[in-house]
Amino acid sequence: MLQRTYKIGEVASLTGLKPFVLRFWETEFPQLAPVRTKKGQRLYTDEHLDLITRIKALLYEEKLTIDGARRRLADTGRDASVLRQVYDELKAIRRLLGDTPGA
Repeated sequence: MLQRTYKIGEVASLTGLKPFVLRFWETEFPQLAPVRTKKGQRLYTDEHLDLITRIKALLYEEKLTIDGARRRLADTGRDASVLRQVYDELKAIRRLLGDTPGA
């Protein structure tokens, strides 16, 4: 299934940000790396839009600095990794118990 992509102007209007802000954020947040066409156009995905929305909230609503926002995003990734490990361990325990509900 093909994923929907957005050009920088579309992302700017969807997020209420200027294109130069998006280009700057690309240099500051390594997670924000849109695909480039052969002509150099940036193509953003829905995941990029979610990330941009999170960055905007961290900077504009929570008033974090760029460094603070970068650290918060990195912490979120670590938290997700820990949660994934816990989930995998719980699944293994459940398999050992034989998937018996209420046991």
